[in-house]
Amino acid sequence: MKVTPIARELAQPGRKVCLAIGVFDGIHLGHQQIIRQTVADARQHDALAIVVTFDQHPNTIVAPEHVPPQIFTRSQKLRAVESLGVAGFLEIPFDREFSRKSGEEFIRELARDLGQIRSICVGADFVFGRQRSGNVALLRQLGGELHFQVHGMAAVALDGQVISSTRIRETIRTGDLDAASQMLGQPYAVCGRVVTGDQLGRQLGFPTANLDITGLILPPNGVYAANTVVNGKRYRAALNIGLRPTVAASQPKLRVEAHLLDFSGDLYGAELEVEIGPRLREERRFGSVDELKNQVERDIQAVRAES
Repeated sequence: MKVTPIARELAQPGRKVCLAIGVFDGIHLGHQQIIRQTVADARQHDALAIVVTFDQHPNTIVAPEHVPPQIFTRSQKLRAVESLGVAGFLEIPFDREFSRKSGEEFIRELARDLGQIRSICVGADFVFGRQRSGNVALLRQLGGELHFQVHGMAAVALDGQVISSTRIRETIRTGDLDAASQMLGQPYAVCGRVVTGDQLGRQLGFPTANLDITGLILPPNGVYAANTVVNGKRYRAALNIGLRPTVAASQPKLRVEAHLLDFSGDLYGAELEVEIGPRLREERRFGSVDELKNQVERDIQAVRAES
């Protein structure tokens, strides 16, 4: 899958394109339906299947006070899209200048830069462009002129409720990770680059990988049984999400730390994706570091018992 911010780099002379357009935060089952329809169209018409999205949530520019936390990191999103058989990933820089384009300008520029569009697939309620001027009706109007088919895909439901990124964020926030996984179509996982911490875990005898989780939605604080893969090998892990009240400084910082069972090695700078399983306990303050150490030992035994 070719990834680029420049539409022309995806164009192939004489080759038509089929587009899936959206924000695609989380690549949930509804998003997957849109992308699979695009891939099916591309196969039928010997065209290129291309996902068109943005390098940041549009609200970052148009409504900065309402920017939702991310479900997936960029790398998680790319892996999920590529697994669906997409040929190209157009990641448009969403800046102030781009935000001023109308929906019609946006589509006409895609047609100019990518070549003949064979189909466009979006969610039925998807709106785009300055002042939300683009929608399925506009796409059908332009499709008649530019000769492309339009799919306005109905939302996918689970347990009688529509699957949406907003709903998934709420299930993660409240700790219903099974529901989040069902809507994502894969186990919910938190992902981040391993950064340097204060080495407390190592001092206690339980070294941890501290994840950079900037901008991500997170489950409730606590200790979780988890899984991760390093260099193709799967490891059980004890994952702590919280403020570490036993040892916290005067201004505690939210941390996500994973202790990989039976692992030795250096993970600094690597990206770690951790599948989060059952919550073993809430975060709490202990009377001493020794009490904390004893509890961590019990947590690790509980993780082993979940294996």
